[in-house]
Amino acid sequence: MRACFLVTLRKGALSHRPPLNKASPKSAVKNPVRHPRGHLQAALIAPSRHGLSEKSISPGARTVVSTLQQSGYQAELVGGCVRDLLLGQRPKDFDVVTDALPDEVRRVFRRARLIGRRFRLAHVRVGREVIEVSTYRAKPDSEENDDSVLNEHGRILRDNVFGTREEDVLRRDLTVNALYYDPGSNTIFDYVGGFDDIHERRLRFIGDPQERLNEDPVRMLRAVRFKTKLNLAFAKGIEGLIAQNAYLLRHVPPARLFDEVLKMFHHGYALNLFNLLRHLGMFAELFPEAERTFTDTDLAPDTGLVCRVLKNTDQRVQQGKPVIAAFLFAGLLWRAVCLERERRMGHGVASYPALQQAAVAVIGRESQRISIPRRVSSIVYEIWELQGRLESRRPRTIHRLLENKRFRAAYDFLVLRSGAGEVPESLAEWWTQIQEHSVPQQQEMIKALNSGPARNKRRRPRKRSNEQSKQGT
Repeated sequence: MRACFLVTLRKGALSHRPPLNKASPKSAVKNPVRHPRGHLQAALIAPSRHGLSEKSISPGARTVVSTLQQSGYQAELVGGCVRDLLLGQRPKDFDVVTDALPDEVRRVFRRARLIGRRFRLAHVRVGREVIEVSTYRAKPDSEENDDSVLNEHGRILRDNVFGTREEDVLRRDLTVNALYYDPGSNTIFDYVGGFDDIHERRLRFIGDPQERLNEDPVRMLRAVRFKTKLNLAFAKGIEGLIAQNAYLLRHVPPARLFDEVLKMFHHGYALNLFNLLRHLGMFAELFPEAERTFTDTDLAPDTGLVCRVLKNTDQRVQQGKPVIAAFLFAGLLWRAVCLERERRMGHGVASYPALQQAAVAVIGRESQRISIPRRVSSIVYEIWELQGRLESRRPRTIHRLLENKRFRAAYDFLVLRSGAGEVPESLAEWWTQIQEHSVPQQQEMIKALNSGPARNKRRRPRKRSNEQSKQGT
């Protein structure tokens, strides 16, 4: 009888590779099917049931899987790519999982690069493709393990304890993301009923849902994203549990939340996701100041600025047009900035400095929850600042505005504001027309501004000549 060794990793090395098909007794959960001896038993889904074909897998992913298998390792596709294929969708990328350690993956593939600290994995370049390769992970057996760090709430801070496929499945969040597909044998390995959940369009956590959310609160955001993106339904009790645990998002590093927010709002269903986040109380945890300052007008389904911004984002994603993070944050935080500017103007600060101060204050407070990188926040500032310049239409600055690299984003935001009733629609139409005209026609439009109502101009005092200065004395 073979002994089952403890998996211990230090500085990327494995003291002993655990025997295959052995699961740690501490990995037990409530809902996976188990072998009579206590070992996880995979249900093998044949091609006649799953309907997948090796041709549906990218050439790079097939190459990585077959090369690892030929090198003596286990390897399969896992996660979102298998889920999306079963749902009839085209995967965005293909992830490979293996029992090869990261350093071993790098030895097999010369064009592999190891990344990550919290989750150590490899990026393997095959032609123009980059395939993410991770090692099977196991539940930590000791709180003193240097390669797995949990905080006092059970939250995973670093997770590099490697194990077997049977252990790895228990570390995944949702059953629909825990299917392993071997393109060579065209077989799916299902340990937790994920195949049936996909066909029933149901989202279910693996094991104890409360424990999984304590380990990583971001799993709530992933569940909400999959629900809206894939049109799935929560299993019984999940919706209430997420609402009760929304506060756990306060303990997630702000930098990580920035990436998760972009994944949620830039997948083409931002408006539906926004409404679900607010319903579950998670939006208030992510954007507390925005939630406090929203008005009924902002949230009106057809005319509200926030809804118009999110609809615009969805349309661009669905049309294959680029979207930028700055535009999303500019729209969600605009009302908070406007109110902060009014407050500062009430204390005697001029309009433009008040806007600058308000923008810095609001972004600063928001970054305590979601860390907004400077490369993004600087563009947000420019979009907000250009609103005043677009509204004033000073003739001498119009050509410079049209050449400004942030003009298009600021113009798009102005159009959405006009549709929400914040500025006249004629103003947005004027900026639309001037972009479509030739230079001579643009000059005529600018001259027409000068022939309008007289502007109140502040005159500079004339300099006094030396003789006048002497006479004055």
